Amino acid sequence: MTALYLYPGWLRLWHWVNAALFVALIVSGVSLHYAGAAALLPFRTALVIHNAAGILLTVAWVGFVVGNLVTGNGRHYRIRLRGLWRRTWDQSLYYLVGIFRGAPHPFHVTETAKLNPLQQLSYVAAMFVLMPLLILSGWGFLLSVRLPETLFGLGTIWIVAGTHVVVSYLLVLFVLVHLYVITTGARVTTNLRAMLTGWHREGGD
Repeated sequence: MTALYLYPGWLRLWHWVNAALFVALIVSGVSLHYAGAAALLPFRTALVIHNAAGILLTVAWVGFVVGNLVTGNGRHYRIRLRGLWRRTWDQSLYYLVGIFRGAPHPFHVTETAKLNPLQQLSYVAAMFVLMPLLILSGWGFLLSVRLPETLFGLGTIWIVAGTHVVVSYLLVLFVLVHLYVITTGARVTTNLRAMLTGWHREGGD
């Protein structure tokens, strides 16, 4: 069994703060979107929580970007294009078939590469494409009175709302897949413990 310290304190703190904010945003967002009998929280309470969590999420995301720029963690998100299709295909086959047959994992974590190709692609899409869209559309809601009435011939608020809802659903899907992938380590708790302690153990707990 090998142990690698791959998750520094700042990254673990960001991860759990981000997770808590996502839960708050999901619960309050559902309450706002389905106000009435299906609401999980009263409308006014949900609005305050959603706005506050959205502002804090913006701060946390900026901290994540800065943290990756000033530390070595950013290298894990640099996608190596050579052989990407083959590595992604192998990883996909493992998750779809191999993992249920006890096949060896096609990717092995190292100090310089802790994310397999599917993780890289999904994390880059989530953190550097979807998250900025979510944040910008959220601020669009907060500052809607300052927005022009139309954009490209369409109502600006409808563009903002549509973007926010679609991106929200995509990020919820990302979270659900992420929760599943957490359980695919050497043991069910291996990956979870890594994000609690900072240490990744290749051979088990």
